[in-house]
Amino acid sequence: MSDFHVYDTTLRDGAQQEGLNLSVADKLVIARQLDGLGVGYIEGGWPGANPKDTEFFSRARSELKLEHAQLAAFGATRRAGMRAADDPLIAALRDSGAGVVTLVAKSHDRHVELALRTTLEENLAMVRDTVTHLREEGQRVFVDAEHFFDGYRANRAYALEVLRTAAEAGAEVVALCDTNGGMLPGWVADVVHDVASVVGSGGLRVGIHCHNDTGCAIANSLAAVDAGATHVQGTVNGYGERTGNADLVAVVANLELKLGRQVLPTGLLREATRTAHAIAEVTNVPPASRQPYVGSSAFAHKAGLHASAIKVDPHLYQHMDPFGVGNDMRLLVSDMAGRASIELKGRELGFELDADLARRITARVKELESNGYTFEAADASFELLLLEEVEGARPSYFEVESWRVISDHDGLTEATVKIVGDGERFVVTGEGNGPVNALDAGLRAAIGQAFPEVQQFELTDYKVRIFDESHGTDAKTRVLIETSDSDGSWVTVGVGENVIEASWEALVDGLTFGLRRHR
Repeated sequence: MSDFHVYDTTLRDGAQQEGLNLSVADKLVIARQLDGLGVGYIEGGWPGANPKDTEFFSRARSELKLEHAQLAAFGATRRAGMRAADDPLIAALRDSGAGVVTLVAKSHDRHVELALRTTLEENLAMVRDTVTHLREEGQRVFVDAEHFFDGYRANRAYALEVLRTAAEAGAEVVALCDTNGGMLPGWVADVVHDVASVVGSGGLRVGIHCHNDTGCAIANSLAAVDAGATHVQGTVNGYGERTGNADLVAVVANLELKLGRQVLPTGLLREATRTAHAIAEVTNVPPASRQPYVGSSAFAHKAGLHASAIKVDPHLYQHMDPFGVGNDMRLLVSDMAGRASIELKGRELGFELDADLARRITARVKELESNGYTFEAADASFELLLLEEVEGARPSYFEVESWRVISDHDGLTEATVKIVGDGERFVVTGEGNGPVNALDAGLRAAIGQAFPEVQQFELTDYKVRIFDESHGTDAKTRVLIETSDSDGSWVTVGVGENVIEASWEALVDGLTFGLRRHR
């Protein structure tokens, strides 16, 4: 939007997160996702300083067709003692093909003298020369004032002079960076208000770039906007160094849904949940279930009291309609559930439960959970339980005759599975890396002879929890297994006296549920 900038730095600042390593192909995929969300600017990286980022900008020219966003190349002001036109890193910014260049500039006097090892006057010259040169080359220039809030506190006059210098040289935006992430919302608001009143005239746009070291990055960003900032930077899912950057999706959702400011193209905020999860798949960093707005638990309700109220009106325990960000309400079935939770969950699955049936299912859930089962994370197992109560029998596509697991001292494990399916008896031996893997292979091979669609199923996650730890090796075991096919995934639970028994139960439920989906 022309009157407000939504600036994403997932590909640069977000990529600095510990354990996050993006290939050029990954960055291209993420850039397309960000464009689909409607952000205005995508910071692609630092060409010249990083070969991967140089390649990204080169490939982006022919491979990225952006509808909403513009690419920004990140870099630093020229080095001390040389002309911007002669600095090879500035040349890389010129050659990147990006219409926007975001320059990081020192605005904290102590950093200038200790990190850059130059004078305050030379630092101003570096800002002036670099911005002027890139503007003359036809590129738009944004300036990230690094460590601005700390620098403002230490030497307000100099911090403001860096901003004035950038503006006079032709910078369109000065983004105030809480680089160390140590600010609080009130402090940020005071500084941004002062900056906007001093240098915000004449068309210069004041921006905000927050890190989350105090847990206030989102709040700090909103405080800055309230104080006059019209350019906000952040990362999807709050990726970033240390504790991360401001979660851009949450910032944007708050601006649009709470403050009534249209900052994305109309309707695209509904892409938020899909975009956040799609990018998490590329980064291979599991999305946080409790993430505001887009987390899988953001609109999940567990307490029976809440469910009773939601049955009357969903807004009684939700701050908004989750559809606004492309998310959905979820009702969790657990030992905390009341009858209303069960009735609503049944309705979600397509069943209208009468009071007696809902009461009976509630009692059974509470009993099973007291014995170690959990259904809040195993919707598929709950649906099978529900079908058993409603229809009088659990769906069954095969009958297990027996199973056996053998492991030798070399670690080789094999499982023999005997089942009857589609009127025929199958005896299959599976080998695997451990007993559960061998059982999975044997069971899948046996059932697959009667039901070939089983070959589409894939075990995608496996979790083991030991409870009643005081019983030592005699403690009960709970296993959660996630299975997927091309249309989605489902989770089943098993509980037993040992991990193999519990795994077998979860495996059988997983395949049973999958067959029901397909049949």
